[in-house]
Amino acid sequence: MTSKIIGVGNYIPSETITNLFFDDHHFLDENGNTLKHDNATIAEKLKEITGIEERRYASKDMVTSDLGFIAAREALKKSEIDPETLDYIIFAHNFGDVRFGTVQSDMVPSLASRVKHELGIKNNYCVAYDILFGCPGWIEGLIQGNAFIKAEIAKRCLIIGAETLSRVVDIHDRDSMIYADGAGAAVIELSEDNTGVQSHLTASFTLKEKDYLYFGKSYNSESSPDIKYIKMNGRKIYEFALTNVPSAMKKCFDASGFSIDQLSKIIIHQANEKMDEAIVDRFFKLYDKATPADIMPMVISKLGNSSVATIPSLLTMIFNQELETHSINPGDVVLFASVGAGMNVNALVYKF
Repeated sequence: MTSKIIGVGNYIPSETITNLFFDDHHFLDENGNTLKHDNATIAEKLKEITGIEERRYASKDMVTSDLGFIAAREALKKSEIDPETLDYIIFAHNFGDVRFGTVQSDMVPSLASRVKHELGIKNNYCVAYDILFGCPGWIEGLIQGNAFIKAEIAKRCLIIGAETLSRVVDIHDRDSMIYADGAGAAVIELSEDNTGVQSHLTASFTLKEKDYLYFGKSYNSESSPDIKYIKMNGRKIYEFALTNVPSAMKKCFDASGFSIDQLSKIIIHQANEKMDEAIVDRFFKLYDKATPADIMPMVISKLGNSSVATIPSLLTMIFNQELETHSINPGDVVLFASVGAGMNVNALVYKF
């Protein structure tokens, strides 16, 4: 017994932010010193390392739950089900609703409850809750929904991943250029055949690694010390990911029972193009294989890193035939993987 995806949807904000947007920013290091390179050089280095040329920001009148609602509505439309038949709505995010121009996070009531309300669902036994699990949150929500269905306590679940990271960045930190806004969602139900979730794996590394991503003060000492922003130790995260993600992916894939030659696609969290390519290369080296061409779709160059939204957004784009060189067909075996704050790692094998 397992579950399968019956509908996907996304919301990609319309406001395109190119690297030129950051030309006038005053970037500082962690000690408050002005970076030695000019902003054009900083942007070019960012593009070389992460692949990011532009990203999307939500319009000023929208918050994370608004983005999630639009993606959820599309997924429900594609699934062709009555929303009243949902048993769970699981909303993965990290910072709640942060209104434009503020830094205060609003998570009460839960974002899942807000989406359920906006969908007009009357069924009180449709349980709505949020999950905070770093960038791997959407996959973890899918794993939880699958568990509910396998345990026969749910028949259908809606899994949402949405974030407005542009609202929680330190404008004096060059890492702010990485982050983006977006949303994606999927509806899952019991699979009557051999398609759907085949295996999954999750791990949390907290002994030494928990603060690789954290909330910290602005690099500008003149800013309010009580206001905090998303911060990361990029080098530590890069090293952590290359050390731990490929082996987790292999352990999960081996548990599925498929051979490596049956793997059709790897849909990985769009965090950093160079890092993702290195993760996938190391994964295939564990099988003494070269990385196949077109195995890993990437959209980070245009959409940036929208955390929990990257994977469901990308999956929707593939299904909507928006990527010229990538498609998913019946029978394809796809490996999903993510890494992020916690430090959390997860992977999931799915047969379409």
